Amino acid sequence: MRALTWQGLGDVRVESVPDPVIQHPKDAIVRVTSTAICGSDLHLYGVLGPYLSPGDVLGHEFMGIVEEVGEQVTNLKPGDRVVVPFTIGCGECWMCDRGLYAQCETTQVKSKNKGAMLFGFSFLYGSVPGGQAEMVRVPHADFGPVKLPETYSDERFLYLSDILPTAWQGVKWANVGPGDTLAVIGLGPVGQMAVRSAKHMGVDRIIGVDLVDERLELAQSWGVETVDRRTVKDIAATLQEMTDGRGPDGVVDAVGMEAHGNPISEKIIAGAARLPKPLGRAAIENVGIDRLEVLHTAINAVRRGGTVSLSGVYGGMADPMPLMTMFDKGITMRMGQCHVKQWTDDLLAIASEPDDTLGLDHFATHRVSLEDAPEAYKMFQEKSDGCIKVVLKP
Repeated sequence: MRALTWQGLGDVRVESVPDPVIQHPKDAIVRVTSTAICGSDLHLYGVLGPYLSPGDVLGHEFMGIVEEVGEQVTNLKPGDRVVVPFTIGCGECWMCDRGLYAQCETTQVKSKNKGAMLFGFSFLYGSVPGGQAEMVRVPHADFGPVKLPETYSDERFLYLSDILPTAWQGVKWANVGPGDTLAVIGLGPVGQMAVRSAKHMGVDRIIGVDLVDERLELAQSWGVETVDRRTVKDIAATLQEMTDGRGPDGVVDAVGMEAHGNPISEKIIAGAARLPKPLGRAAIENVGIDRLEVLHTAINAVRRGGTVSLSGVYGGMADPMPLMTMFDKGITMRMGQCHVKQWTDDLLAIASEPDDTLGLDHFATHRVSLEDAPEAYKMFQEKSDGCIKVVLKP
């Protein structure tokens, strides 16, 4: 089969790889009909090279048709249309019983002291071949894949694999509702879904922050107030000024480790990523820092007693944090991988509504073949050609 493989920093290629096969009675083989490039994929493309090997199959946002199931999979059959959560959980362990699917004790990568296995996301999370491929082996298929109605296009449901539940969780964890103000920093795919989710939840006022024209304009089209980082020197002060000097009730950081605004950190991270793999891993794990511009802005901006919710991914182990400010303001912080299945029932019901209230059908700005994925990665990273979301068709 054909699949997108990692070959080095900034180097991904579509190659022929062996077809996946059933390895465990709870496995399924899914023929991919749609897959997407996620912002998290760019961390592998440009930062986390020390944790990948040439030939690793990327991608964690995908859906398709069941081709084959293991003998212990009784909830699916060949021909079923499914979307697959990017986190791999068993649905039966202590963590899964509490809805903490991203911390599944059955699939935790204990050798690396990490949570549940993820599709297509380095050996830190199990080296599970990803979904930017013609077919995927899906472990724990007796629990993970979500059966879909035959109505509507793939894109109505594709984003249930990652960006929609990630955004939904981010807003839920920001602890906002009617009468509150939410700031969303970063209006990429997760940020756009976050502002739409917040509107659906009845949050009174939503302010989005970004520095790309197309992203600002798209958020504005959904009734969101926006702040252009290119023209505002102090984002935190501006957000406070917009909220009677108090600050937003909640702030979602939808950017993560590769934020703009800290060129020194950017150079350090780039240097660590290019070291020989053992040295690069040691640098990241022991002295690694992230580009913290957005996270520190969120902490400074949120009102006293408010909540900062991290949907963006961070990977540094030596990040300097303003603990005096955090303690003095009494803020709450929520963070972590999305517990996708915790939100699936609600989001599948919303996505299945005829009026498409979250604008899923037309969210993708680019639809290309799997063979064109390398060029699409470059376009997405550079934010060129108005690119906000790329869907790949194997």
